[in-house]
Amino acid sequence: MVITDELELRDLTTQDDLEQCIALQRATWGNDFRELVPPAVLQIAQKVGGIAAGAFEPEGPLVGFVFGLTGVREGRPVHWSHMLAVREDLRDRGVGQLLKLHQRARMQSIGVESVLWSFDPLVARNAHLNLNRLGTTVLEYVEDMYGDNPMSRTDSVIGSDRLVVAWDIAAEAAQAGKPALPTAAPVVSSGGKGAAPDLVDEPAVLVEVPPDIQALKQEAPGAAVEWRKSTRRAFIHYLGAGYAVAGFVRDRHKQHCHYLLRRPDGE
Repeated sequence: MVITDELELRDLTTQDDLEQCIALQRATWGNDFRELVPPAVLQIAQKVGGIAAGAFEPEGPLVGFVFGLTGVREGRPVHWSHMLAVREDLRDRGVGQLLKLHQRARMQSIGVESVLWSFDPLVARNAHLNLNRLGTTVLEYVEDMYGDNPMSRTDSVIGSDRLVVAWDIAAEAAQAGKPALPTAAPVVSSGGKGAAPDLVDEPAVLVEVPPDIQALKQEAPGAAVEWRKSTRRAFIHYLGAGYAVAGFVRDRHKQHCHYLLRRPDGE
């Protein structure tokens, strides 16, 4: 069920808006989250081309927000989307995508052509949104981007590895959509089940990730750590060898999730 037509999108301007954003940050990343964005920064960013906007229920509370900063990279204006959060009971219902499209429109209006951000490659929900729905391009894999003890429950146990992606908002439409799975592509990661797969030299390979890493960290933290080690090994090897992330594939039941990586000369 998509509820986006029922939501109001607007900037966070009042003290109540800002307090609700702080509460949602804590609900999402934990009360001990040391990277919380304070009200002053949420306000100041909006004065220099940044964004701090929320999705609100009609005459109701904040259910999601997006926050980012605008600057210059290689002589061109660029926007870094730092945070996106949606209330837990409304996830997978289009709210996150709605906020990203709102952010894109705002950045286009001030001449920004590219939006960058990072996400944990083990979070299948985010991979689906970023690669399949928005059509971003993976730039790099960063090991422990925010340190090995980021004081966030979402990064606890497994560290803060991230994929950095770029969203070309100057294009009329990003190349989004789920790719077809090559039938012969080998899986080059595992969750600690048996020996680590060989990092084979094939035109296309699949990096498998668990369907719900957050639940796995609670139920089997040792397995979650093994997933991190295995996927880190695969991403660093293949991206370093020139492979590109061609998309993300999960089955209709969302139980089998794979990144598709292709060699530059691969079919």
